[in-house]
Amino acid sequence: MSEELTMAGKPEILFIDDDPKAGELMRRFSEGAAYALAVFREPHAALDHFKSKGADLVISDLRMPGMSGIELLRAIREIDSDVPYIIVTGFADVDNAIEALRLGATDFLKKPFDMDEMRIEVEKTLEHRALLRENQLLKRQLSDERNRYGMVGHSPAMQKVYAIIDKIANVRCNVIIEGESGTGKELAARAIHYQSELADKPFIVIDCGALTDTLLESELFGHERGAFTGAVKARRGLLEEASGGTVFLDEIGNISDAMQVKLLRVVQEQQITHVGGVKPIRIDVRFIVATNQDLEQRVTEGSFRHDLYHRLNVVKLRMPSLHEHPEDVPPLVQDFIDRLSRQYKRDIIGFDAESMQRLMRHDWPGNVRELQNLVERHIALADGPMMQLEALQSVRPMTVTGVGTSIDADLPALEELERRYILKVLEYFHENREQTAVTLGVNKSTLWRKLQQYRPREGGEEE
Repeated sequence: MSEELTMAGKPEILFIDDDPKAGELMRRFSEGAAYALAVFREPHAALDHFKSKGADLVISDLRMPGMSGIELLRAIREIDSDVPYIIVTGFADVDNAIEALRLGATDFLKKPFDMDEMRIEVEKTLEHRALLRENQLLKRQLSDERNRYGMVGHSPAMQKVYAIIDKIANVRCNVIIEGESGTGKELAARAIHYQSELADKPFIVIDCGALTDTLLESELFGHERGAFTGAVKARRGLLEEASGGTVFLDEIGNISDAMQVKLLRVVQEQQITHVGGVKPIRIDVRFIVATNQDLEQRVTEGSFRHDLYHRLNVVKLRMPSLHEHPEDVPPLVQDFIDRLSRQYKRDIIGFDAESMQRLMRHDWPGNVRELQNLVERHIALADGPMMQLEALQSVRPMTVTGVGTSIDADLPALEELERRYILKVLEYFHENREQTAVTLGVNKSTLWRKLQQYRPREGGEEE
């Protein structure tokens, strides 16, 4: 016999206890909760339900007629070795509860259980379950041979990124990832984690720029009940939850001086204390941080602590801006089209050739994120399978790092300006004429004739 609260899209809890009062208490406790609840008095009925529908959490009494909680645990473990299983038991059965832990139970609660304690245990277990599933999904995505690092691009600039990821993945050093907004810094952090031996451990993202000092401290370190207004129950911090794995601190340059001091102590000592608590808690966390600021300059200016910077800056990884590797624009566009056309149920082939050339010449101040937004907008508004590019707002002439003067510094005539621009694009692509022609929007024959005109002794033969 069961009473079920079916809530589509929410995690489901199975509660099994032959005492009807316990089931009724649990049912009332779960009204309006963010999960669905199925209450059973008979373990065999609960097992049949689990075989057909599964569950995200099982809470079971230890002593029940027909099948004990330990026997039910064994049967469920044969079906699902990972589902969390909490034993509820009287004080006299604590030894048996400990035996259940050895058999794979997640935890146990003593009767009569406190509802606040039950709530904390349920929330903690479901959060951990959701995080584990997300990590498993990301791990599967990143193990795809077509896209091993979770990023698209095979340009020399991206190959440098992949090479560094391969070198440091299994070296548990701290990493600073620098780059403009939208270049994929979080993707790089995920790649480092999921290419490492920590791939099955937690990977937790914390946006330092989105939280005040008080909230950031509570999120990172956790807090005790009553530590501040609104702290109605104790809570583990994200650093504690991530122990054994990786924490990714995004926009690290935005944290205050006070938080820099506290974070330095954690990075150095691998130890935290709950807000409002006194007991130190050991953690084992790899720190990967990201910023779109020049932290080294911030250290020179005195606005970022040099000791924290050097603790974090064991390895620095720079994500290139999209305009630095325009040859990756076509595969990125195709990847976005493949995914977004399925999402919007549109039969989209791609952009026409002229549009693709314009995309490759565009400035992309918002980098890959801006490109994805543009592709998504065009797919949403597309009238047919082949898309034509709308007007782009800003295109900058391509420049080459290390060249002291720009191509138009002395206001040259248009013909001279064209000559300088073509030669600089050719230099940018290391004399690769095919890529240069695509970027300029001309065919290779036209480019060859231009080169013969500009440097006849080096024009070479037309391919």
